[in-house]
Amino acid sequence: MRKYLIGDDVRMIDWKVTARTRSPYVRVYTEEKDRSVIVVCDQRMNMFWGTRERLKSVTAAHATALAAWRANAVGDRIGAVVFNDGEIRVVKPQRSQKGVMAVLDTVVHFNAQLNVESEEEQSPGSLNEALKKALQVATHDMLVVIVSDFFGVDKTTEKLVAKMAQHNDVIGLLVTDPVRENPQSKRVTASDGKLQVELPFDKASIREKVRESYRNERESITHFMRKLSAPLLEISNEGDVVEQVRKHLGVPAR
Repeated sequence: MRKYLIGDDVRMIDWKVTARTRSPYVRVYTEEKDRSVIVVCDQRMNMFWGTRERLKSVTAAHATALAAWRANAVGDRIGAVVFNDGEIRVVKPQRSQKGVMAVLDTVVHFNAQLNVESEEEQSPGSLNEALKKALQVATHDMLVVIVSDFFGVDKTTEKLVAKMAQHNDVIGLLVTDPVRENPQSKRVTASDGKLQVELPFDKASIREKVRESYRNERESITHFMRKLSAPLLEISNEGDVVEQVRKHLGVPAR
C-alpha cells in the first residue's frame, strides 16, 4: 500500500484504507518470482486421434513442451503430472533445463506407448486420479496447466479443480480436432484397432449431431472452468501450437 500519486490508475485505489486514513491510497502489486508450474498432460487412448496435422496426444505434447520451456525461460520451476489410462507419473518441479528434459522425457515415454495394438482399456476416471496427484504437488501459489481433451469430466473433476484453484492459478488447454466442430461432408471409416465403423458424415443430420455433441461438451467444460475464473484455451490439431497460444494471449503473429 502507498499513497496515491498523479498518474496512478484510479482502479487501484483501496477505498477502505482511503476512507480510514482520509487520504487516497493505492494497492500496488509486484509480479511474483520463482513460482512453480505444474503441467497435467493427458496421454490416454482417447488422445490417440487426429484428422489434420497431428494427433491430439502430439498436440498435448507440444503444448506441454511450450509451457515447460517458457517456465524455464522466466526462471520458474517446472514439474508435471503425465498420465495415460493405466499409469500416472509425477515429475517434481525443478528450476533448470534438466527439469524441462525430465518433463519432456516423461511425455515422450507415455506418447510412445500409444498405438493401435494397445490392450489398455480406456479409463475416463484416470483424469480425476491425475488431478488428485496434481493436488498433492500444487500446494500453494503455483500455476497448474491442464492439457487434455477433458474426456471423463464429471462432478468430481469440478470439485478437484475447484480445490486446486483455491490456492493456485489454473489454466485449461482443451485439445480439439476440427472434425468434431466441422465434419467433412463425406463418409469416414474410423477404427480403435479392434473394431471398425463407417461414419456417414455425408448426411447433414449426422454432421449436425456431431457438432451439437461437441458444442454441449465444450459448453459443459467452459461452464465449470468459468465458475472458477479459470481460463480455458482451445488448442487444435490444425495449426502451429505456439501461434495458437500467442493468438489466445493477444500477442501479434510473427
